[in-house]
Amino acid sequence: MVDAIIFDMDGTLLDSVDLHAQAWQEAFAHFGYDFEFSRIRSQIGKGGDQLLPVFLSPEELKTKGKQISEYRSDLFKRKFLPQVKPFPGVRDLFERIAANGQKLGIASSSKGDELSTFERIAGIEDLVHAHTSSADAERSKPYPDIFEAALSRLGDGVKKQNVIVVGDSPHDAEAAKRAGLRTVGVRCGGFPETDLRNAGCVAIFDGPEDLLNRYYESPLARA
Repeated sequence: MVDAIIFDMDGTLLDSVDLHAQAWQEAFAHFGYDFEFSRIRSQIGKGGDQLLPVFLSPEELKTKGKQISEYRSDLFKRKFLPQVKPFPGVRDLFERIAANGQKLGIASSSKGDELSTFERIAGIEDLVHAHTSSADAERSKPYPDIFEAALSRLGDGVKKQNVIVVGDSPHDAEAAKRAGLRTVGVRCGGFPETDLRNAGCVAIFDGPEDLLNRYYESPLARA
């Protein structure tokens, strides 16, 4: 039996990947950098500590990295956060899982204050047993730190072989695999199915509503 399910947030429960990519693109542009949207989007799911080194040199990271990250965070809250919406079926899926006696966790590369807001937008704040953000991990995805923190907060009675991760990006699957966890991928974040499977996803669904409709035939409920 699957005892607990840990969800990623952006692109998995919330339709926010494009918005995050736009915020990063505008933040880079503010500091004089011109990066293609598609290139930035492919990195969404990572925290700023792992995303910025993809685009900046070590010297640029040292002199501008913190400024860019802080500008991006403020810009996202001001301009893009009001546009964030949950995917269909999120609340119903979480209620189904809770009714089945399984624990629910969130493991996101978002900052702590952002994660609380995202949970309210998704309508699930009263159903989550464990919350982990970038503040709870030394390194963000694709490193396993955030999932390892979520596991510890789910309690000693939850064994990793009985935990499933649900995520939309290869970074989720890679991080979960490093933590010894299996991942179910969802297409709603816009990442190619081939990339999700290559990263280690054991099954692929369209999104939360598809998982809800096929819950009892999915790895989430499978003995």
